Amino acid sequence: MPSLPRLIFRAANVLDADGTRPGSTVVVEERRITVVQQGPILDVGPLDRLIDLGGRTLMPGMVSSHFHATYHELGSRPTPFGLEEPPALQAVRAANNLEKLLRCGFTGAVSAGAPFAIDAAMKLAIAEGLFPGPRLMAGSNDVSTTGHAGDKSFPWYWEVQAMGAINRCDGPAEFRRAVRQEIKQGAEIIKMFVTGGHGTVAPSEQIEMTRDELSAGIEAAHQRGALVRGHIANREAIHLALDVGIDVIDHGDGLDDTAIERMAESGTFLVPSQLFPKRFAEMMDGSGLGFGASMARDIERALDILPKANDAGVKLLCGDDYGALGLPHGHYADELEFYAKEAGIPPLDVITWATRNGAELMGRSHEMGSIRSGNLADMLVVDGDPLADISILQDEARLLAIMKGGAFVKDELAPLEIPERDRVSGAVQ
Repeated sequence: MPSLPRLIFRAANVLDADGTRPGSTVVVEERRITVVQQGPILDVGPLDRLIDLGGRTLMPGMVSSHFHATYHELGSRPTPFGLEEPPALQAVRAANNLEKLLRCGFTGAVSAGAPFAIDAAMKLAIAEGLFPGPRLMAGSNDVSTTGHAGDKSFPWYWEVQAMGAINRCDGPAEFRRAVRQEIKQGAEIIKMFVTGGHGTVAPSEQIEMTRDELSAGIEAAHQRGALVRGHIANREAIHLALDVGIDVIDHGDGLDDTAIERMAESGTFLVPSQLFPKRFAEMMDGSGLGFGASMARDIERALDILPKANDAGVKLLCGDDYGALGLPHGHYADELEFYAKEAGIPPLDVITWATRNGAELMGRSHEMGSIRSGNLADMLVVDGDPLADISILQDEARLLAIMKGGAFVKDELAPLEIPERDRVSGAVQ
């Protein structure tokens, strides 16, 4: 029986968390990578597609591990959280933003929350082929207590009974029920607002729930195979969350040496998402509202400690509040350059946050996040070397190809294709 056509990349500069492997050959058959080796490969078939990358970079697709598909100029209007737009409009925007994320080179996404079970619907729609999107880990409504930072409404909305993006609960029993409701509706990762701060209307030192409430919610999620992530912006709450086994700490303002040590030991993930407050502080500077300078100091402290967390082996992740005021959707790779330049993180480490670590959060490090045989062919061809200039990942024109599961989302490789008549002795030379 004749073999199926393959996709063969030669002279590739393979880049993943293990570093670079110049002069590599990578073979894709159907959905997966089947060969990764140095030098040429023999027996190129007449139907195989042979691409000469000429030293261009072949790297894994990236993962945005804090993604709000429905956000659109969040914070620009004083309406209850999640009720800013009709649910149908939010769903259409979510589909558009997820496709946009994929076309920026992010083949995976982990939600940080969305209302009306929109994430679960988006995951089904992508699976049905209704629109091209990343591999999506669906999120939940924001689970927290009455009057927490996301549950603050302006007086003329006090009588609104619809919950929007909020699942309001008080006491351990209600937390268990809320988490189970979210999982029933398709959530795979539960978002909890553990504190205020980091762009919310409540102060960062405000802890929004008790230890028993947080513990009950986490236990309920883990019993049903879901993860829990928490919006956390003070030291005390970080340690509280670590005590009760949270999976992902979002923001982590107030991180200290002890927390770093504990997170590295427990394998707890951290998504610093400092680009949004940086952009927001710059936008507010000179506004006369008086908090731009204090936000800038908080950001500086957060960026100062990130290299220590990175060096200690904390599992850091990329992702931010894209769609919030001052940080529009579509510029997802900006944060990679931000962490490399503003926090001094080595570019390879930042790329590891966005690839291997993101795949691990999704529970798929066995088949995603690296260029190796057996993995899904979720890959990018980049015209240039991101280790020399990580900003090139922001330039969609430099992304010559985007593949998800061996299928091209973008394919501008025709000029690099070697026709059969020009192949030498059936081998990749």
